[in-house]
Amino acid sequence: MSESIFFGSLSIGFMAISRLMYLRTIVRGNTRPHVFSWLIWLTISSIGFAAQYLEGAGAGAWARGFAAISCGLITILAIFYGESRITRGDSLTLAVALVTIPIWIITETPLWSVTIVCFIDTLGYLPTLRKSWTKPREEFPAGYLASGMGAACSLLAIEHYVIVTWLYPAVLVITNGSFFAYLVSRQRLATD
Repeated sequence: MSESIFFGSLSIGFMAISRLMYLRTIVRGNTRPHVFSWLIWLTISSIGFAAQYLEGAGAGAWARGFAAISCGLITILAIFYGESRITRGDSLTLAVALVTIPIWIITETPLWSVTIVCFIDTLGYLPTLRKSWTKPREEFPAGYLASGMGAACSLLAIEHYVIVTWLYPAVLVITNGSFFAYLVSRQRLATD
């Protein structure tokens, strides 16, 4: 087994663990995902997967493909079991993310495309970040940690390293890791 296949498989394993844990907490009523965040992540994971695949990331793109499918499932669940309070800021975040997608299409430059994808993906955290400020127990930190570990493994699985193939998973390592730390600190403060 090649190193890229090993790490590509490991990245899917971490993503599967992340999503299964997250889905379980939704079904149990402990997690209330924000539909706008997951809709943004569904869209961007799909675009990110396509970009990585077309640029030769090989097994390094597997985690994004799996993420796109699982984000779709969580988006559907978020419609029925997610956060029901949608603020004007949440709507603005979704609008900016959706308006940025045509800019991505117009650029036709892989580096700008991936940079825009990273920007949009990071925007996706804002509705969940806002919700988690007042309701930190309605998110599952370990899911974000496992997702970040999956992104780290996908970085190691990339077969053709150019900025277009590694930038998006590198940003995911940072954003998922940061969001994990944010949730843990918010939950600790909520119990004190």
